[in-house]
Amino acid sequence: MPDPRLMTDASLTPGAEIALDAEQTHKLATVLRLKPGASVRAFNSRDGEWRCELLRADKRGGALAIREQVRAPTPSPDVDLLFAPVKRHATDLIIEKATELGVRGLQPVITKRTIVDTVRLDRLALIAREAAEQTERFDAPAVSAALPLGRVLDGWDPARTLIYADERGDAPDAQWGGDKGRAAPIADVVAALSPGQPLALLIGPEGGFDPAERQLLRSLAFVAAVSLGPRILRAETATIAALSVIQAMWGDWRG
Repeated sequence: MPDPRLMTDASLTPGAEIALDAEQTHKLATVLRLKPGASVRAFNSRDGEWRCELLRADKRGGALAIREQVRAPTPSPDVDLLFAPVKRHATDLIIEKATELGVRGLQPVITKRTIVDTVRLDRLALIAREAAEQTERFDAPAVSAALPLGRVLDGWDPARTLIYADERGDAPDAQWGGDKGRAAPIADVVAALSPGQPLALLIGPEGGFDPAERQLLRSLAFVAAVSLGPRILRAETATIAALSVIQAMWGDWRG
C-alpha cells in the first residue's frame, strides 16, 4: 500500500521538520493508526512530493521530518470549472471529481435557476484538498466565492475560452428547444482548440440556463457552446463527462 500523502503549505527541504495541524494529526494517528517512524509523503505545488518520517502524532500535535524528494512538481492543466451549486451531495461529488480530473480552479456561479443560495467554501476546499491527496496531484484547486453569472462574465479574460454545456435548441415551443440551433459536439469543439490555451468549463443548474442567460452566453466571442450528446445529464454527470473529454483531447491525458 502506498504511503499516505499530506498536502502542506510549509516549505519542503531535506532535514527540516514541519508541524501537522489537528486534522492531519488525527488522520495519521487515529484513522491510519501510524506510529512514529512511519513513512509519509508530503507535497505542495512549489516543492513537489517528499518522503517524510513521522516523528509524533498524538494529542499534543504532530510533526514530520523531511527526508528526500520523491517527485518534482508538475503543473495542473490550465482549465477551470464554473458550476451552478446543486444539492449538497451532488456539489460535493462535483468538487471531488473535478479535483481528480485535474481542474485548476473552482468557481461557483449563481444563475436564475440555481436552487442553492449558500456555498460553504471551507467545506468545498476541504473536499478538494482530500481529493488532491488521494489522486497524486501536487496541488488542490482554488475555490472562489460564489458570484452571479453576469458578474463572472463581465470580468472574464477573453483570452480564456469558456466552454458551456448547452443541450437546448432555438425553438422555444419545442421540447428542449427542438433540433434547430443545437450546439456542436464537445469533442469537435475541444479538438479545434490550441494546445495549452487557457480554458474553462461552465456547467449550469438543474433545468439548464434561463433563455436570457443562454442568449447572453451565445453572444460572447470567448464562449463556445457544446453538446454532451443525446441524453440530458445531471449536473454532476455532465461535469465528469465534459472534463473527461477535455482532458483526453486537450489536457494531460494525452501524455
